[in-house]
Amino acid sequence: MAGHSKWHNIQIRKGAQDAKRGKMFTKVTKEIVLAARMGGGDPANNTRLRSAIASAKGVNLPKDKIETAIKKGTGELAAEVYDEITYEGYGPGGVALIVEVATDNRNRTVADIRYIFSRNGGNLGENGSVAWMFERKGVFFFPKDQVTEDALMEVGLEAGAEDVLDDGESWEVRTAPADFAAVVDAFAAAGLEPESSELTMVATTEVPVADPDLARKIMNLMEKLDDHDDVQKVHANADIADEVLDQL
Repeated sequence: MAGHSKWHNIQIRKGAQDAKRGKMFTKVTKEIVLAARMGGGDPANNTRLRSAIASAKGVNLPKDKIETAIKKGTGELAAEVYDEITYEGYGPGGVALIVEVATDNRNRTVADIRYIFSRNGGNLGENGSVAWMFERKGVFFFPKDQVTEDALMEVGLEAGAEDVLDDGESWEVRTAPADFAAVVDAFAAAGLEPESSELTMVATTEVPVADPDLARKIMNLMEKLDDHDDVQKVHANADIADEVLDQL
């Protein structure tokens, strides 16, 4: 399985913990505000907003909070002003990482991100240093016990999905960003509900990780970054072996 899929599965487990729920709410709310600010408050015409709303529903953010966040993004309600910044760097074992943040204080955030990298076996790089190893995709995950691969292929590929991948306990469907909204609509019309759907960065070049100690160091760095209040998403190109993942 790909590194993106493994990090997704670990995040699902993290998201289920009560201690993480408030932080997840903050991240998805901020993303809705940013998406609405950039592309308007109508999800039918704003692919990023549709993705943000889907992520918010995935962590059970209440409907009224979603609506409030949209209004903050469109300016109907007062809201904090955030800058969106992408940081790139390397972690233990030469694993490439992309860190997406939304901050109201650039100097504070870059200092914090650099510190987290340096204290956890990595180093912050220059813009463009690792971005070439990733591409943006729409990604859906469906539990295998709720839908068949054939059903996903029939509906998804017809709507513009690129591929259906076997991710162990789940099916992973990938789309080009431009086709994300159409695939969302197609799955909804067919009554197929994903456990998660988002626009994200997927690694095109991966680093195999078979050593448990190295895997723990990589995951520790990713979790430290993910726990920072300004960090929205963390992407890595680590391809951790299944037997190693079970030990984390």
